[in-house]
Amino acid sequence: MAKFNLSTIMKRPAGVTAEGAPGYAREPKLELFLLAVANMVGEQTFYERADARDDRFRALVAKVAVADPEWFARFVPWLRLGANLRSASVVAALEGAKAQVAAGIPGSRAIVGAALQRADEPGEALAYWLSVYGRALPKPVKRGVADAAVRLYHERSLLKYDSDSHALRFADVLELTHPSPRDAAQGELFQHALDRRHQRDNPIPETLSVLRARAELMALPVEQRAGVLDAQVLGAAGMTWEALAGWRQGPLDAAAWSAVIPSMGYLALLRNLRNFDQAGVSDEVAAVVAAKLSDPDEVDRSRVLPMRFLSAYNAAPSLRWAYPLEKALQFALGNVPRLGGRTLVLVDTSGSMNSVFSRDGSLRCWDAATMFGLALAARAADPTVVSFSNDTKVFDLRPGESVLKAVQRFKNDGWFFGGGTSTEYAVRKHYAGHDRVVILTDEQAHWHGSADVAAAVPATVPVYTWNLAGYRLGHTPSVPNRHAFGGLTDAAFSMIGLIESGESAAWPF
Repeated sequence: MAKFNLSTIMKRPAGVTAEGAPGYAREPKLELFLLAVANMVGEQTFYERADARDDRFRALVAKVAVADPEWFARFVPWLRLGANLRSASVVAALEGAKAQVAAGIPGSRAIVGAALQRADEPGEALAYWLSVYGRALPKPVKRGVADAAVRLYHERSLLKYDSDSHALRFADVLELTHPSPRDAAQGELFQHALDRRHQRDNPIPETLSVLRARAELMALPVEQRAGVLDAQVLGAAGMTWEALAGWRQGPLDAAAWSAVIPSMGYLALLRNLRNFDQAGVSDEVAAVVAAKLSDPDEVDRSRVLPMRFLSAYNAAPSLRWAYPLEKALQFALGNVPRLGGRTLVLVDTSGSMNSVFSRDGSLRCWDAATMFGLALAARAADPTVVSFSNDTKVFDLRPGESVLKAVQRFKNDGWFFGGGTSTEYAVRKHYAGHDRVVILTDEQAHWHGSADVAAAVPATVPVYTWNLAGYRLGHTPSVPNRHAFGGLTDAAFSMIGLIESGESAAWPF
């Protein structure tokens, strides 16, 4: 997501890629950045085992956190809030804190606190630390988690996240970190969390009105619960759609969905379009959902990554969601630049790009590459989009076609090859005086006697590589007009305009 023309990056091959082509080492901050934005902790990729990948991530974090604490203090909050990556940011904050404490470097408390942005994350952070390093909590870790607990723990978050499914409950976090409540009401909430964890039969304090409303609903006999369809009653009790289904002890019908939809958050709506259709939610209710999904302010506040809209589009049976999702995607891609001149977009559809991109497995790396490649092409004056593996094929762009529809056509009509990664061959075959080249790939170029991607394009023409997997070695050295990026967000693509307009292109934080 930034210009990484760094003199410290090796310009001679430091090894070979998994497919045998020359591979170029990266400066540690760039390697950490690219790995972090592509890393789902504990998940394997096509060429790298989960444990080896996680070990490399931890080692890079420890190195960079000590070598450049100021950079690291900006990187971790951006990783959580800018890139919207939960596990990677939590692990980075904790491992960085460990390294900085050992080196006597201050500032870890704020970094740990900034990495925790959802109420289940203080418990997740402590569970990670306890499983790896035991019960000895350094003060910056303890205080950073405590700060987050004070900021994030309230009645509704207690109802949503404090359950037996979590190894560490809210009470465990409180007992391990001893946060000071911000006011008397939060003090009563903390005490209630301790009471329920230890099964003490104490009444819910009067100040905790949401918890008391939920308790009243829970006291209703099961056979009466299906009749509770007042959206205000459900909302006052902090009833999420997941809690409602459990409370009713059965799937939600159209009436139940209609009652709970007004209190559902943006991402929850996006994830449940299939459920709305299967339950038979009316077009009137669907129109309310569609209006929220396609509201630019709602899209902005949600911080939903653009790939989520593709996942929702693929999952939704009804076409009534197609246009709202396309509008939402366009808002989410607001920073994708409009490019003059001729642009060559190369989408890697080799076998390794079939690796999981989303944690639920619904999207693969080539889904992400295709969506962003076609979004970029939609804003380019004269684009050429090419799918490449061992072979290549030019995608026939259609004027006015929606990005989501084009991605679906790309996937269904034979543009995914699944072979090797012949990047240099594809560039040489299709470069024809273009003003820029954009490559969306995992960089694991195949060796065919030559794999010099940098030399396949004139030195005066910029080549932008988006790395989707975060492997250690890249397919091109760092030389002028060769730019390596990581992270598929709309902000990533804004860097093209910055570079070409001559502005300073630095880290995105």
